[in-house]
Amino acid sequence: MSTNTESWGSRVGLVLAMAGNAVGLGNFLRFPVQAIQNGGGSFIIPYLVCFLLMGLPLLFVEWSMGRFGGKYGHHSTPFILDTMSKQSFWKYIGVFGLFTNLAVAAYYCYLESWTIGYIWHSIAGTFQSMDQAGVADFFNNYTTISTTTTGIPFEAIIFWLLCLVLNTYILSQGLSGGIEKVAKIGMPLLILFGVVLAIKAITLKSGSQGAILDGTEGLNYLWTPDFKSIWTPSVWLAAAGQIFFTLSVGMGTIQCYSSYLRAKDDIALNAMSAGWMNEFVEVVLGGAVVIPITVGYFGIDGMKELVNQAGGLGLGFRTLPYLFQQWGDVLSVIAGVFWFGLLFFAGITSSLAMGTPIVGFLQDEFSWSRKSASWTFGAAVFLLGLPTVIFFQQGVFDEYDYWVGTVSLVIFALFEIILFAWIFGMEKGWREITLGADIKVPIVFKFIIKYITPLLILFVFIGSLPGIWAQITGDYPWQVHFSRALLLGVWIAIALLVAYAYRKRQKEGRFTS
Repeated sequence: MSTNTESWGSRVGLVLAMAGNAVGLGNFLRFPVQAIQNGGGSFIIPYLVCFLLMGLPLLFVEWSMGRFGGKYGHHSTPFILDTMSKQSFWKYIGVFGLFTNLAVAAYYCYLESWTIGYIWHSIAGTFQSMDQAGVADFFNNYTTISTTTTGIPFEAIIFWLLCLVLNTYILSQGLSGGIEKVAKIGMPLLILFGVVLAIKAITLKSGSQGAILDGTEGLNYLWTPDFKSIWTPSVWLAAAGQIFFTLSVGMGTIQCYSSYLRAKDDIALNAMSAGWMNEFVEVVLGGAVVIPITVGYFGIDGMKELVNQAGGLGLGFRTLPYLFQQWGDVLSVIAGVFWFGLLFFAGITSSLAMGTPIVGFLQDEFSWSRKSASWTFGAAVFLLGLPTVIFFQQGVFDEYDYWVGTVSLVIFALFEIILFAWIFGMEKGWREITLGADIKVPIVFKFIIKYITPLLILFVFIGSLPGIWAQITGDYPWQVHFSRALLLGVWIAIALLVAYAYRKRQKEGRFTS
């Protein structure tokens, strides 16, 4: 008998938690880089088109799948998917919804823990005497765990363990008592910090505080499209790929969160609200902080060079702490706390969502308590994440991110849209989307979900194949090959656990639908 009888405390808490699930570190670290690498304004139009044709439809689909499965007492994707088809193999496709969350959390929590460390160093004034090269070297030393930047041995591991314990404790407090409370505090603070930093970035003046250009030059770059390059296939592929990252679709977290809704609770307006809030945070705030500040001090060409050298982590952790110092001793501390504070809230609201499907599965199938399931998840994240910490410099962190945070999302999203629109059936699916809806969903989405969205996801997958092949055949150290085998082993172990749970259901006379 499942011990899982939880529910959301309020609609506001649900929407903020869903938005927090979507709003992650990628909104502030990955989105600006994608925009910079793909022509600034030339990227925004394909990005918004992909949001309307792929992002929103997937949100409608995943919210309705979760609520549908929740009616039968399922709170994880293997059995949510199993309720939607008579073909038993779909529960093994649903394994991706458990595997992806566990494996992403394994490296994501390490990245999240950096923000805690950098908040501490911002307050302590560590960066005040450093030049740009010194701040960059600080990051390299920080992620080389045998060195120290504060005199604390193994500093990065200490902050990582602190982050893991904090995540696990909050997760153990439940939906309304833990996750919802954090979302209600974290999301408003994130937006407040972002607005303050965006105002400062936009009001930068050439010749003041070391800036060489006005902050508005960065906004002009982001919002002025070059129509000559807007039809470049690589730009559209990058835009479509960013949608997966930014909305957390193809992971299983949305299905899990919405499975705790009542049978006739609205999902249409909730999905729209969470989706558009994420877009506001990413495009308006994410685009108005990093790009204007970097352009203000380095110019457009200098910004592009920085991105090519070190990507989003380079801008966020190696560059901005140095630029903040140009604003004076007091303002630099405030800016550092606000920047890494908003990254922390973006990170923790997402990592908490990653734990929920695992906890729901253990509660549903093995009658574990919320606390036991949560601390088991925390222990699994520790063990699976340890290689990303120890072998960060050898590329294990990036390897996890590629296979789990990129390829796995696309594969699962492609399967789930096929299941929903073509096997479960678009007529039934449309009834699920519109059941109890507080808004009238435009009928055009019925056509988009059935035809356009699957084709777009297929386009993303096919476009990713050359990169997948290059990743497979590349020359990598043994630590990377070990991490691949470890990830494969985890997927197989979860699949075996799902098979065991299914047989257990049969013996107990419990059925998926």
